[in-house]
Amino acid sequence: MIPADARTHIDDLAAFVTASPSSYHAAAEVVRRLTGAGFETLDERDAWQVRPGGRYVVRRDGSAIAFVIPDDAGPLTPFSIVGAHTDSPAFKLKPKPTTTGPGGWWQLGVEVYGGPLLNSWLDRELELAGRIVTRDGVEHVVRTGPLLRFPQLAVHLDRAVNESLALDKQKHLDPVWGLGDAESADILAVLAREAGVRPDEIAGYDILTADTQDPRVFGADGDLFASGRLDNLLSTHAGLIAIETAAPTRSIAMFAAFDHEEVGSSSRSGAAGPFHEDVLRRIGDALGATAEDRARAFAASLHVSSDVGHAVHPNYPERHDPVNLPMAGRGPILKINANQRYATDAHGAAAWNAACERAAVPSQEFVSNNAVSCGSTIGPLSATRLGIRTVDVGVPILSMHSARELTSVVDPWYLSRAMGEVLAA
Repeated sequence: MIPADARTHIDDLAAFVTASPSSYHAAAEVVRRLTGAGFETLDERDAWQVRPGGRYVVRRDGSAIAFVIPDDAGPLTPFSIVGAHTDSPAFKLKPKPTTTGPGGWWQLGVEVYGGPLLNSWLDRELELAGRIVTRDGVEHVVRTGPLLRFPQLAVHLDRAVNESLALDKQKHLDPVWGLGDAESADILAVLAREAGVRPDEIAGYDILTADTQDPRVFGADGDLFASGRLDNLLSTHAGLIAIETAAPTRSIAMFAAFDHEEVGSSSRSGAAGPFHEDVLRRIGDALGATAEDRARAFAASLHVSSDVGHAVHPNYPERHDPVNLPMAGRGPILKINANQRYATDAHGAAAWNAACERAAVPSQEFVSNNAVSCGSTIGPLSATRLGIRTVDVGVPILSMHSARELTSVVDPWYLSRAMGEVLAA
């Protein structure tokens, strides 16, 4: 039996994913929701007047950071942080993007973003989403709705396709989006129309593809959930729900959602960049913290980095550790790696397990099969940059980096409840 609260959570996750076809949309949606919940929006260009008892959110490009300061906060008050990322594997629009091919097809030049499962993007109705910047410096967040498709070659023209499918990223992944004369094709005109500006006003853009199929609950008992961009809007949404109602008593509660994790996080708004440290420093400055105070506060702080992980695949059990077998529907996973591809250590594991216990949430561990290389996420990057103790967690899913991923209905709710306990410290 799925609890009613888990059903409510998954419906809201579906709405959040639908509203967030790009990292820029996701960051804007975080700000919109938190502003509606009483958070004050900060602008990095302004002098900040943050104070004890305040609730704030600040956005930088496709990233957003929100925080709640307890009434008695001072220079030595530590931070309780939950972190996630807003971007997902996709295809990014190139410069001079409009092309035409044989047969009168209008096509687009795109570049692979991150590590998508290429075949999963074939024969799906996709949209373009992201931001354009006009010559006056104004940013416009845009989305087109269903517009393009990567058409697969028919089996009659490739009789060996079911034995092996090899996609050339340059030759085979130019999507189609229309038919007609080459002179009439102009994708920038479509994006300009969505923004309500003229095409010649566009001075720059960051535009990516997104799947347009609605998220869906299904399964014999309605216990499965399929959606695009679960990696990692699932964790972003869980952290958003946790910070909305956070009422910390001994620490500053913080939710940090970063862009560019799928491409290494090395950007001005990524977890390896300066955004997080900038916000932490400015909060400390507002509370009168010296460099010594800040170091002491960081030493007493905790960062829970959340990204989706691998559930045991029923058709490929040999790819998993034979003993530690994360199962969908059995709660969030604690990610552990001896080579620090995940930042979890003994103290971090103890803190996370205690939060799950307080939330009455089941938990389980993930460790890679020794013969299968391990991925990574924002945890080690943030720990290295800030020196704050960090633990990596997540929710087990199938089909990671597919255009459409799969998880259990209850696990995102479990994750958010445990995050809430972290932020209540």
